[in-house]
Amino acid sequence: MSHTDKKAYLVGGGIGSLAAAAFMIRDGGMQGSNITIFETSPVTGGSLDGGGNAEDGYTLRGGRMLTTDNYECTWDLFKSIPSLEHAGQSVYDETIAFNEQHIPHSRARLIDRNRFKVDVSSMGFSMQDRLELLKLTEADEDTLGSSAITDWLSPEFFDTKFWFMWATTFAFQPWHSAVEFKRYLHRFMMEFSRIETLAGVKRTVYNQYDSLVRPLVAWLQEQGVNIIMDCTVTDIEVQEADGRLTATALHCQRRGLADVIPVAAGDLVFFQNASMTDASSYGSMHSAPAKRTKNDSQGWLLWEKLAEGRPELGRPATFNSSIPESYWASYTVTLKDSAFFDRMEQFTGNSAGTGGLVTFKDSNWFMSIVLAHQPHFAGQPQGVQVFWGYALHPDRIGNFVAKPMSECSGEDILRELCGHLNFDLDIMATANCIPCRMPYITSMFMPRAKSDRPLPVPANSANLAFVSQFVELADDVVFTVEYSVRAAQTAVYQLLGVQRAVPAIQAHDKSLKVKLDAVIKAFK
Repeated sequence: MSHTDKKAYLVGGGIGSLAAAAFMIRDGGMQGSNITIFETSPVTGGSLDGGGNAEDGYTLRGGRMLTTDNYECTWDLFKSIPSLEHAGQSVYDETIAFNEQHIPHSRARLIDRNRFKVDVSSMGFSMQDRLELLKLTEADEDTLGSSAITDWLSPEFFDTKFWFMWATTFAFQPWHSAVEFKRYLHRFMMEFSRIETLAGVKRTVYNQYDSLVRPLVAWLQEQGVNIIMDCTVTDIEVQEADGRLTATALHCQRRGLADVIPVAAGDLVFFQNASMTDASSYGSMHSAPAKRTKNDSQGWLLWEKLAEGRPELGRPATFNSSIPESYWASYTVTLKDSAFFDRMEQFTGNSAGTGGLVTFKDSNWFMSIVLAHQPHFAGQPQGVQVFWGYALHPDRIGNFVAKPMSECSGEDILRELCGHLNFDLDIMATANCIPCRMPYITSMFMPRAKSDRPLPVPANSANLAFVSQFVELADDVVFTVEYSVRAAQTAVYQLLGVQRAVPAIQAHDKSLKVKLDAVIKAFK
C-alpha cells in the first residue's frame, strides 16, 4: 500500500511524536516532507531534555532508565538512526559500545543517617512482606483495579531496603497505582535480583537529549520532516459521523498569530496527550522554582478539551487532579573543579558513571544523586563536571535546612546534600545548582482504571492517534522511553496498515531462571 501522498500532523515534539515520524518514513512509506511536527517550546524532545551551558549552569529535568534486556521498540528504532559522532554506527551501536566500556556496579546504593553505606545484599523482607508482594504480583489487573500500592502492602514493607531501592530507581510513591507497580515487578523482574548494584541499567553516552533526541531530529530533518517550533496547538477539530471520529483541522497559535490548518480526508493526526513535565519550572542558586500548575501551560488543557464528552479518549482528571501526589523536584549541579567528584568517588568506591543512584534513605526529602560519566553534555568544557539529583518528598522539611525543598534555592539544596554526606560546604565553592519543580512528573502512576487512558488508536477513530505516557498498552510500563516509542509504533502501524509486527515484549518474567533468581533474592 502506497502512502507517498498522505500527510501527517503531530501535536507535540516529544519522543513519541519524533518516533512516530520516523516509523511513518521507515516502515510506512511516507514522505518526510509530508510530515509536520508542532512544538510549543523552542526545543524538541519533550521530557528528554538537556540544556544550559557551563557558564550559566546545565539543566536536566530527569533521565530515564534504559536496559538492553527490555526496550524492544526503542532499540528497534535507534538501530536505524545514525550516530552523530561515530561514522558508520547507529545510536544503538554507540550506546552498546559505551556500556561495554562503562559497566555499572553500585557500591553505595543506600546511605543511612550516619553516612554508613548500607549492606543491601538482603532486601530486608519479613515473611509477611514476601507473601503480600507475591499476592500483588500474581493478582490480575481487574482485581487490582484502581487500588493503590498501600492497599496491598503493609506499612512495614515501606521501610525495607528493597522499597528504598525500587522506589528511587523507578520513582514510585506508596500511594501510586498497584497495577503500575505490578507491571514493573513483571517487566523488570530481571532487575529484582540485581537492584542493589543496578547492573542491568544502561546509560547513553551523554544525557538523553544529546544522545537520543538530537540524532533522531537530525535524521528526520534529513528526510524533510517539517518541525515548527514555538507553535501551540490550541484545539483539534473533530467530526463524529456514523460512529467514527475524524480529526478535520488544527488550531494553532504562533508568535501571537492564530492559524487554522485543515486536515484533508485520509491524512493523519498524532496527539501527545499531556506531558509529565508540563508546568515544570526552574529556580537558581538564590531562588526556588515558581509553583506552577496545568493552568500555566497548554499541555493538559488540549486533552481535557478533546476528551470532554468522549470517554473513549480517556479521563485526564484521573492524572492531573492532585499535585501533592504526582510531584517531585530535581536539581542539576555544574562544577568548575573536581573536588566533589573526587570525594564522592573515594567515598562510594565508584568512578563517575559506574555507580548509578546514591540514595539517602533517612533523608526527609528522600533524596538521591547520580554522578554520570563525564562529559555529560556534548561540548561540555574540560574541567567542568555535572551531576543530577532528585527528591521524592520535596514538600517535607529538610534534615539540615529548616524548610521544604519546594521552597529551597540551589544553595539550600547543596547545604542539605552536604549535610547528608558530612562534607564541608566549601567543597561546593564553584557549584551552580539549578532546582526544578515538576508538579506532574509521576502523574502517570496515579491509581486509575483501564478506561482512563485512550488506546493509541481509539476503536472509533478514523485518523486520530495518541502517543504519550497516558495511553493504554497491555503489559508495558509507563515512565519509560519505551512506552512512548511503543505507543508511537503501535499507532503508526495500525493507521498505515504496516504488515511488520511491533516488537513483542520480552517475557523475562516467564523464565524459570529469572523467577528462581528473584525468589533467592527475596529470601536473602
